[in-house]
This record gives sequence, C-alpha cells and structure tokens, in this order.
Amino acid sequence: MSKKNIAILTILITIILDQIIKIYIKTNFVLGEEVKVFDWFRIHFVENNGMAMGIEFGGNAGKLFLTIFRIVAVGAIIYWLRGTIKRKVHNAVIIGISLIFSGAVGNIIDSIFYGVIFNHPKHEVATLFPETTDGKLFFGKVVDMFYFPIWSGDLPEWIPFVGGDPFTFFQYIFNPADSYISIGVALLFIFSKQAFPKEDEKEIETKI
Repeated sequence: MSKKNIAILTILITIILDQIIKIYIKTNFVLGEEVKVFDWFRIHFVENNGMAMGIEFGGNAGKLFLTIFRIVAVGAIIYWLRGTIKRKVHNAVIIGISLIFSGAVGNIIDSIFYGVIFNHPKHEVATLFPETTDGKLFFGKVVDMFYFPIWSGDLPEWIPFVGGDPFTFFQYIFNPADSYISIGVALLFIFSKQAFPKEDEKEIETKI
C-alpha cells in the first residue's frame, strides 16, 4: 500500500470511529452520566469548550479563537503530511502525523457543528438533527467520555505543598480524538530520526 493510501485510510477510519463514539454518547447518555466498566475504567460523559483537560479559555471569544486556530493548525498539518509522504520515511511516521491530523479534525467537528446538529436538553439525552436547537455554529462543545481513575487516595504527607491532599490518577476525561493526538506524538517521538531528519552534510556544503 502506498504511503498516501496509508494516510488516507488512517484518517478516514479514525475520524469516523471518533464521531461514531461521540454521537453514541451524546444520544444515549445524560450529561454527567457514568457507567463503570472496571474499577479503573469508566465511561463518563462530560463536555468542554475544547481546551486540553477541560480548561476554559476566554468565554465565547476564546472559544471562537481556539476553533479558528485549530483550523489553521490543521492546514499546517496537511502541508506537513504531504511533504512527509513525498519522502521515503517509515510508515509509522505517516501514521503518527495522520493520527495528529485526525485528532485535531475530530475535535474541530465537535466545536463547529455540535452546537447546531444536536439539541441541548437538561437531564435528558440529546437528539441528533432536531427540529430546533438553541446552539450556534462554531460554538459546539467537545464530547469526552474515557475516564481512567486507576488510583485514588491521599498523597503522602512528605510531598511539598500537596502532601495529604486527595489525588486521583488518572483524573482527566478524554475522547478518541485526544488519544489519537497522544499516540501520534508518541510515534513521532519514537521515530524522531525519520520524522525530523537532519540535512546531509554534503547537501549543506552544496547550499553554502
């Protein structure tokens, strides 16, 4: 399979899977609802404005800025991916960049469209493509659901500043798109020599 087809297939599969899971959660879970799969793994439905780890950023203006910034970033990733495909690099690099692209696009879809393709009832599941909605384009919220509270307890007293405080590892709730980005970055780190090759000394001398 060509590197271009590997990239296209990776992007299509991951974005579709991301959206299927998010739409299922939106249309089957009430906001805040949790299902315990194991003690260390739960499905917990939350929404946020799109910042990592649920951080808020400047209200509606910040939300709009973040979405536009991500769209620009996606354009840069496409340029990066096209350039990488033209070089003879390890397939893991192509997959890594494709996963980062998919993760960014997956959360952009939420931010742009989820405000208008869903209604927003309180204490009820959402409806996909309702007759009316009070949301706005570009102001949708990102859906998160994966929660891994692997360990919970009080931190040892000897730890400075936070000793004795309650702590949960891992306390953050994320979605498939977030995991794509993390896996993509990990692949690029592992295959950094192929992902970020240094120019051959002879080529540098020729340019000089």
